[in-house]
Order: sequence, then C-alpha cells, then structure tokens
Amino acid sequence: MAPIRISIPDDAPPVLRPSAAWPALAARAQLDYWDTLPGSEETLIERIGAAAAVLNIRSSSRFTARVFGALPHLRLLSVWGTGTDHIDLPAAAQHSVTVTNTPGVSAVSIAEHTLALLLAVARRIPHVDLATRRGEWAKGQSIELRGKTCGVIGLGAIGREFARLAAAIGMRVIAWTMHPRAIAGVEMVDLDHLYRTADVVSLHLRLSPQTEAFLGPHQFALLKPGAILLNTARGGLVDEPSLLAALTDGRLGGAGLDVFAREPLPAGHPLTALPNVVLTPHCAGITPEALEAGLRMSVDNIFRFVEGRPEHVVA
Repeated sequence: MAPIRISIPDDAPPVLRPSAAWPALAARAQLDYWDTLPGSEETLIERIGAAAAVLNIRSSSRFTARVFGALPHLRLLSVWGTGTDHIDLPAAAQHSVTVTNTPGVSAVSIAEHTLALLLAVARRIPHVDLATRRGEWAKGQSIELRGKTCGVIGLGAIGREFARLAAAIGMRVIAWTMHPRAIAGVEMVDLDHLYRTADVVSLHLRLSPQTEAFLGPHQFALLKPGAILLNTARGGLVDEPSLLAALTDGRLGGAGLDVFAREPLPAGHPLTALPNVVLTPHCAGITPEALEAGLRMSVDNIFRFVEGRPEHVVA
C-alpha cells in the first residue's frame, strides 16, 4: 500500500520538523511541508491539495466549510493541541473528515503556568523586579494565597491539575464545570456563588458557541472586589472590554493572561499599559516535555486512523 499523503501546512515557527516525532513521520508518509503560515483560505486549500490527512500545528489556520468543501481527498485532520474552535466541526462531519486532537498532554505544563501567573500577579513580581532593577526598594502590597478561595471553572485535565496545585499551596478550592464530577478536596458550587466568593477565578473551558464571552459584564459585576482572574484557556472566553473596565475601575485586583481575543497581542494594546496585569504569549503548554508528547500523539493519531483504530476523535 502506498504511504499516506500528509500535509503540514502551518509549522510556523517550526516545532514539528525539529522534534523527535519527525523521523518516524517522514519514514512512513509522503509529506507536503511548509514552515510559514498560509495566511488565507486559498493558500491553505492549495497547500493541502490532494492530501488524505492534515497535521495541523497552528490554530490560526481556520478550517471552514469552504476549506472542507474544496478538499475532496481529505479524510483526517489531526490537530496538535486540544482546542478545535478554529475548525467547523459540523462541516468536517458533513464532508466525512475525522478530527482528532491531543488531550491531556499539556495539562501539567499549563496548570504550572497558571500557578506561575497567579503567584506573579499576587506577589506583583514583574513590578517589583523592574523597580529593584531601577535601584528602588519597593516592598509590600503583595497577597498571601494560603487560606484564600480559588474558583476553578472547568474541570478537564488542566482544570483538575490546577485545582490540585492550588490546594497544595493551601487554598480552598471551589469549582464549576459543565459535566459535574466528584473530586476529592474540591467543593462544587454554582457559578454565581463562585464569582461572588472566589479570591481567584481561573478559566479552563474550551471555546465554543456556548462559551464565547463566558465572562461578560454581568459576571464581572458579580466578582468579589479585588479578585484575580487567570486565563490560560482561550481569549474568546472573556469579553475584553468588560475585562479592561474591571481592571481599570478596581473591580478586579489583577489578571494573569496567556491568551487574548486577538493573537499576537497588538503593540500598544490597552492591556499592556495596566500595572495589575501579567501577560505571556500563549505559551503555557509549550514546554519541551509537553511539546514532544503532543507532537508524538498527533502523529500517532494519523497512523492509528490509517490502521482502522482511530483514537482521540473529536468529531
């Protein structure tokens, strides 16, 4: 049997080509590879061409109904990562394209990064670091987290791991999730109660039509004054104008953000001028360990599909 033809249309900047997963992939498949972003639907369609499978690296490549309709040979879309908000899943199903992802592989890395953002915001580490470098000796105004309440929204693999870390530093953990489950040491509550009582609110939901702008004006009005918001999930979960207003008027004490409504975050964006915000460039899950595990799984997902044993199917 001829090797499967696979398109990698968007390895930019390259993570797959330098990885340990690449040699096995190259040995077993016919590859069409690009280390630049497509930039348009037309270019994405052209790059995929007659390939039977796509290994999708970047969520900026949007797989719309038009894209699926233009690719009659496509049978599998293997996504590196867990998010599928850049994919029209009903259109994929309509065109008989199976979609797979890599669940759980980045959970520890993202949860650790979320904790790092929390500590950076609570202890004002970027601010005091800069002040110390200027020769100032700024002290105080930081927050001790032990005994505070951490509200976790979403208890998938990442949310559960972050809840464990928050509990490990002595926080009381409460949570809400779309699919309730019993987790030792975590008190399940309704959303309004979580917003009103949590000193820290951490988002761990997938972005979907149901969760778009999940935190909007109503939710920000409910938040406990001075609370800290953490978002390492998707920028679209938060209504950005409401977030900016809450950070500016003091409703929020601070925020630790790894994701944004528009990425990369534009130069001069209002968030960059706020002293109570810590920003990172959507890198929470990009550690060597998580990177290699996720890329290996995305490659394995292709060959499991070819062998008739598909795994990690989203749709």
